[in-house]
Amino acid sequence: MNPAGMVPVLEINGLTMTESMPICEYLEEVFPDSKKLLPADPKDKFEVRRLCEIINSGTQPIQNLGILKKVEEFGGDRAKWGKDIVEKGLGVMESFVAKTKGKYCYGDELTLADAFLIPQLYNANRFGIEVEKLFPNIFEVSQALE
Repeated sequence: MNPAGMVPVLEINGLTMTESMPICEYLEEVFPDSKKLLPADPKDKFEVRRLCEIINSGTQPIQNLGILKKVEEFGGDRAKWGKDIVEKGLGVMESFVAKTKGKYCYGDELTLADAFLIPQLYNANRFGIEVEKLFPNIFEVSQALE
């Protein structure tokens, strides 16, 4: 089913899709009557995509389980690596969210940025990161998302 052997994977009507951002954008386009998670305005859409990519390409891939296993194979401390990477990524996210947030990551409407943030909040908790203390803007957003 998944030719790349990677996650996420979504199959709809015989189309097998991988990679988070293209899957999300595909869903936005093929379900036009659904709640939109990307703004219509190109500048706003850019800002939301940028927030997504902080997590999608700058944080998640370098702290996932496969990488953590390799860190351990090379003699590193996988928990420390994971914590450091998530803290760094959330630090970057915090600096942008401080400028863009309303109730959520980008204004007062849910966007893909919020959907991409949620798994990293799980990872922050898993690695013992004090989000409330270190990332107050992200923490406020997380409270709204709950």
